[in-house]
Amino acid sequence: MPYVDRLPPLERAAMDDFQRKVADDLAAGPRGGVKGPFIPLLRSPELMDRLQKVGEYLRFRSSLEPRISEFVMLVVSRQWTQQFEWAVHVPLALKAGVNAATIESVAAGRRPEKMAADEATAYDFCEELARHRGVSDATFRQAVDRFGERGLMDLLGLVGYFSTVSMVMNVAHTPAPPGAQPLSPFPL
Repeated sequence: MPYVDRLPPLERAAMDDFQRKVADDLAAGPRGGVKGPFIPLLRSPELMDRLQKVGEYLRFRSSLEPRISEFVMLVVSRQWTQQFEWAVHVPLALKAGVNAATIESVAAGRRPEKMAADEATAYDFCEELARHRGVSDATFRQAVDRFGERGLMDLLGLVGYFSTVSMVMNVAHTPAPPGAQPLSPFPL
């Protein structure tokens, strides 16, 4: 079902000075512009500024290799049925080395059968965390053994950050990029 974008892009003339500053700072960084979650978040420029810095670290400088980061972004996007993030990160995940069949399974809401061992660790961690709001000792130990304590924190940061921006865009009805293949909703 198509949604009307509740918080569409702001015209520059409608922005206050702080909004223009954080929009310009974002555009000057690796994202190159105000897109996706930053469009609705611009209504709270200080929140947007702080969140975008967390997101910049998690996307571009975390201790996790890009393949795992992109994979986790897809897992979280699927959990939230977040159309924009899914559309943006599928090609990035493929480029980073995530197998297309793995992505198709995640899109369908299934645990992929043939994942790399580190992907399986990340997937199981994310799914258990979402389902139980915590993880067992065994899942914790497996994640620390695979990614280290810093990697565990970066993994948790990714899950938290992408859950936050997914909620923002789901509430704002931020549209996916034109031509994106939509995720089907999970049955309630």
